[in-house]
Amino acid sequence: MIEIPFLNTIPTHMDFEGQWMAEKIFQAVTVVFALIGLVWGYIVQQFSYTVITLGVGFVISCLLTLPPWPFYRRKPLAWQKSRDESPPSSKSSSNKKKSK
Repeated sequence: MIEIPFLNTIPTHMDFEGQWMAEKIFQAVTVVFALIGLVWGYIVQQFSYTVITLGVGFVISCLLTLPPWPFYRRKPLAWQKSRDESPPSSKSSSNKKKSK
């Protein structure tokens, strides 16, 4: 496989706040363009204008929300440090009570 070093420098993550914001932006842009398209299509009596306007809104909302823009990465999650995994110490079975 061909390795392109430039692609490894592009950030591909988004924090939880950014995901929430991206979802809200996507929904708002899509709904606004759908309403504009519905009104414009009704005025000119062309349903195709409604569909085209909705498609344009979908493309714009995808361009705004799919790439991990820097404003979607403002509040990174603070992960805990990893623990050393030591083998668990098992007690011998001789310590168990014997019942008759």
